[in-house]
Amino acid sequence: MPTTKRPSFQDFKAKALQNVEVKIEYDALAPYFALKKRLADARLEKGVTQEQIAQKIGTSKSNISRLESLNNTYMPNLATLYRYANALDMKLDIALK
Repeated sequence: MPTTKRPSFQDFKAKALQNVEVKIEYDALAPYFALKKRLADARLEKGVTQEQIAQKIGTSKSNISRLESLNNTYMPNLATLYRYANALDMKLDIALK
């Protein structure tokens, strides 16, 4: 049986972003994805597990996983972000540009 070669994710993404509506939505979500990626990167830089940070801020590991997941639409409130940063001995810096 012949197999069909699937496009790579990068090829799929490039084709999808040619659609103006998809590109607008993708660009609008970029800051959310950047925040979630930064949360996980900061935690990993500090050598802290999801379980450890969950204990420090009084939540469950699954909540931390959901918070950091790029595949989840959940966005934390400001208090959660503050507690997360504090648990990593970091400061939360919010800017309007």
